Amino acid sequence: MIVFALRLAVGGGRQAVARLLTVTAAAAIGVGLLLSTLAAVNAVGATNERILWANSGAKSRTESRTESPDGNSDASNGTSGDASRGTSNGTSPSATTAVDPLWWRDHTPEFYDGRELLHIDVAATGPASPVPPGLPGLPTAGEYYASPALAKLIRERPADQLADRFPGRLVGEIGNAALASPDSLVLIGGQDPAALAARPGSRQVTSIATALPARCAGDCPGAGTRGDAMTLILSVVAGALLFPVVIFIGTATRLSAATREQRYAAMRLVGATPRQITLIAAAESTLAAAVGTLLGFVVFALLRPLVATVPFTGDRFFIEDLTLTAVQSAAVLLGVPLAAAAAARLALRRVTVSPLGVSRRVTPGPPTAWRLTPLLAGLAELGWFVGRRPESTNGQTAAYLTGFLMIMLGLVVAGPWLTMAAARAVAARTGRPATLIAVRRLADDPRAGFRSVAGLVLALFVTTATVAIIGTIDANRGVLGGDPLTRTAVEHGAMGDEPPMAVAVPEQVLAELKAVPGFRGVALAHADPDRAGRDPSGPDAWAAPLLTACSDLAQIRSVGHCAPGAAVAAVPPYGFLSLRSEEATQWPTAPVTAEEVAGLPVQSIYVTTDGSAAARERVRVVLARAFPDQHARMVQDWGSAQQKQLAGWRQLADVVLLTTLPIAGCSLAVSVVAGLSDRRRPFAMLRLTGAPLRLLQRVIGLESALPLLVVSAIAIGTGFAAAAMFLRSQMHYDLVSPGAVFFGLVLLGLVASLGIIASTLPLLRRITGPEAARNG
Repeated sequence: MIVFALRLAVGGGRQAVARLLTVTAAAAIGVGLLLSTLAAVNAVGATNERILWANSGAKSRTESRTESPDGNSDASNGTSGDASRGTSNGTSPSATTAVDPLWWRDHTPEFYDGRELLHIDVAATGPASPVPPGLPGLPTAGEYYASPALAKLIRERPADQLADRFPGRLVGEIGNAALASPDSLVLIGGQDPAALAARPGSRQVTSIATALPARCAGDCPGAGTRGDAMTLILSVVAGALLFPVVIFIGTATRLSAATREQRYAAMRLVGATPRQITLIAAAESTLAAAVGTLLGFVVFALLRPLVATVPFTGDRFFIEDLTLTAVQSAAVLLGVPLAAAAAARLALRRVTVSPLGVSRRVTPGPPTAWRLTPLLAGLAELGWFVGRRPESTNGQTAAYLTGFLMIMLGLVVAGPWLTMAAARAVAARTGRPATLIAVRRLADDPRAGFRSVAGLVLALFVTTATVAIIGTIDANRGVLGGDPLTRTAVEHGAMGDEPPMAVAVPEQVLAELKAVPGFRGVALAHADPDRAGRDPSGPDAWAAPLLTACSDLAQIRSVGHCAPGAAVAAVPPYGFLSLRSEEATQWPTAPVTAEEVAGLPVQSIYVTTDGSAAARERVRVVLARAFPDQHARMVQDWGSAQQKQLAGWRQLADVVLLTTLPIAGCSLAVSVVAGLSDRRRPFAMLRLTGAPLRLLQRVIGLESALPLLVVSAIAIGTGFAAAAMFLRSQMHYDLVSPGAVFFGLVLLGLVASLGIIASTLPLLRRITGPEAARNG
């Protein structure tokens, strides 16, 4: 029977072949994009695994509580506790192999021109010290290895902007095994063991980490990208890509439904069973989808180099990380053809009723309000998780992905009922012949009317939810880039409850800063004498004010100003670290003199420039060389990682839109043509009775436009509602309405859809001639 069904599928002439090619192409494109999305999910995990080695010196919270007051743990004293401490670092040193400890110091956080830079110093204590991946051996004192991207920058940029930050010379490049991305900036420098042991934050490790510490005392340098957020987003994208393809396959299956129904009715009359008819009806689309699925793997292979360049996580992927698991491949190979078969079965379900029940003149029963249940259930599920966000990644994926998929399914299921309700409402308020015919036909068979716009409605829902979510995240995190004044500044020094960076800043350092082209001003933030009496773990430790001479504040507008006549101001740390300028803020006067504050230890240095990247990086180099145990901070650095991730999500949204909208447009065109073919005999009879062609064209236009506009409005509103509940539950953000550009694009898309409908109307003249009435 299957062989017979396949012979019928390919033996129907050029129209049948064209239909097969259309479904095959749609399936190939959809599967290729679906596989690319699944591979991106896997690549996030592979990327995170590549940099686990960077956690070799990370402290667990348990260890951080056992540190001595000077900031060094027991490991820095070279005690016998080193080997046992390796397991807390996510390592598992061998008990039978002699290992020479490796001194390890992580400089995190470091940046260059807004890009995160992983800088680790190491010092071997013997020939058996562990070697991080990607290195041929450990660098000796005065040597360092750099990632290819960083090595290129070191060679190309002026030395006083980058290379002079790193003592020693570049001796080689770090291999891909130690890098999260081709764009990663990583440096591993060699140091003298005694010198490195004396620096704060240095630790001894006995093996290289292969897992994250259970609980980090701060940010783990090798924590990587948040896999839960990316998995959730990419999973929703996968569903968003699959739904329009399945709908398109079902729509294309109905393209020549009239001919097939007559053929299947004849088979029923000669004894074919409903099961056999179902098999024959599904064979064509299943065959095309199966071939398209296989071609989709070819499309995926062609897309891999392109997908690797899209910075979903803020940086590009290595192409070898974009792989599929055996389970994923098998699920796609089996799932897509089965989904196509189910879509074909639903599209042609009337042919299995009886030899007479397949007639197009049989009016199906009206849809009931129960069709709203899946849509309301999906919204209710998302609403229930507001304030009840699951803790685990799998729990979040199951909660939100299920909700979004249920809403998409609910829009498809509820669409016919909404179409019927809108048609009946219009019918009660109109007297125009074309409008009456159109809405009466929609009320009689709303399923056929909605079927033509189902793909586009889903595309609008996906578009609205995606733009609303990305836009809201962008609005809440976009301030991380600072404002024009704060973007000109560089701060270097100790943070939080750390001890002061220096007793005093040498005049030579101040002279070097002032000699930097683009230098504008410098202010020294001194430690408050009362700061030492505060509880370092108390809630006000971070807010302890810093004392700054008013003569310094006068040089830097972005921090604020003193009260008239004051000599020293008490500025909270957030005044220096603010993302927004504090220019208008007047800080309280400190009860010390300018001479007294000059003798206090320096907590940090704040330098303003002309805003150029070259000036900022030159300042960073000067301060890094003078005070290597502290870090320079800029607002561009803080926001860079999240801003890059947002840029990647925007590109992901663009991929969804550029994929779903064309497929939905094709589905709309095919569905309208299929509807014309289904009803060519009734329209031909109307033309024979004197109905003008323009009247029939208006009928067709209204039949497609009414469900399109009504259900699209509901889909857009549902998209906003789903986005609002997701944002409130997952990120505690309130929905930010998209700007006029979004609504303009939606309006443009609806106009384009109406244009697609209008482009099919000339077919009406050709298919409703007298021969259609005679041969119907």
